Amino acid sequence: MNRCYGILLLAVAVLMLGWAHGADAQAKPSGELVWALHVSISPSWFDPGENGGLITPFAVLYAMHDGVVRPMPGQKIGNSLAESWTESPDGLVYEFKLRQGLRFHNGDPCTAEDVKFSFDRYKGGGATELRANVQRVEVADPLTVRFHLKEPWPDFLTFYGTSATAAGLVVPKKYLEQVGDDGFKKHPIGLGPYKFVSFQPGIALVLEAFEGYWQKVPNVKRLIIKGVPEGTTRLAMLKRGEADLAAAMQGAVAEEVKRDPNLTLVDTRHPSMFWIEFAEQWDPKSIWHDKRLRLAVNYALNRQAISEAACLNYCPPAGVIVPRLMDFALPTEPFPYDPQKAKQLLAEAGYPNGFDAGLRHEVVSVIVVLGVMPRHNPLSHQRYPTQMCGKVTTRTVPADNAPTVVRLASQP
Repeated sequence: MNRCYGILLLAVAVLMLGWAHGADAQAKPSGELVWALHVSISPSWFDPGENGGLITPFAVLYAMHDGVVRPMPGQKIGNSLAESWTESPDGLVYEFKLRQGLRFHNGDPCTAEDVKFSFDRYKGGGATELRANVQRVEVADPLTVRFHLKEPWPDFLTFYGTSATAAGLVVPKKYLEQVGDDGFKKHPIGLGPYKFVSFQPGIALVLEAFEGYWQKVPNVKRLIIKGVPEGTTRLAMLKRGEADLAAAMQGAVAEEVKRDPNLTLVDTRHPSMFWIEFAEQWDPKSIWHDKRLRLAVNYALNRQAISEAACLNYCPPAGVIVPRLMDFALPTEPFPYDPQKAKQLLAEAGYPNGFDAGLRHEVVSVIVVLGVMPRHNPLSHQRYPTQMCGKVTTRTVPADNAPTVVRLASQP
């Protein structure tokens, strides 16, 4: 696998950001890139109508599909399929004008009818909110579509034009009505920079550069995405030259990456969080109903040490579950690490010698400091909710906080 480092970065740009608008003429796509994805790939990811609410499927969705508006380089919501859009003075109508000459991977033209059809069939995350606020969708002409709201809704573009939902991604009405939902998952057709070639469950998704893409055509011709949940396996693939790119490298795996001169660990910050949820705090019979115990856990957590051990300090401590990268996130400092304060609160609550709470290894400092005894949990740390006494749920999104690795290959 002789692939150059520059090609690796270009492929990442295709998947995560999209291509810069108005690029100069370029050579035809060439070469191949293998991406070891941190989760198994599901065919449900191929259909925007069933997605939204989770960021991971967008690694595939943004490769094969495109949106009316969506996150673009330097813009949280930028024009994509729409060359322009307007909002009425009363905030009740959003009008989008599509670019001329847009074509799906099968050659069918993209029109306002496809935009309306894609929105009407959407049933993924956020669909309830969209239905509650959008009164109707109007096709004004083949390239103009209008969304009429029931009342002013400032969050409309957030729901329609970001990864909060996939409602703004456009699928071909004619093709989908011919093959149906199941047929579409077997061979999806979209407007994105890559077109579907094949999918073998548990093995790989194969995509190929779409030379009719309206923006800059990708440099990498063939993109192979393999679902590899185990970090050690992804690392082994990188070392053996079986993969060029891998994400969500944590702990000892990330440390090994840093020791390998042929690999580069890249800090990729995403708007997601690790947190602990006291799911039974509202139940008067639960041990977690006592605020002092919840505070004790907070003071006993050495967040900085967890960050350093789990993801080499790429996951800075936070005070609230709203990611600091999000607009208007409250800049709240986390509780300080104060084991003495934690012990004091524990004693005040009537548990000077600790108690059985079933916490997992992510919060092992609580166990050590407070005597909060864990029950063995064989589940992987990436699965939740956790089965444990007291129902303390640790929710994790490691893929969005851990760094990415690229293999430094020799120049051809």
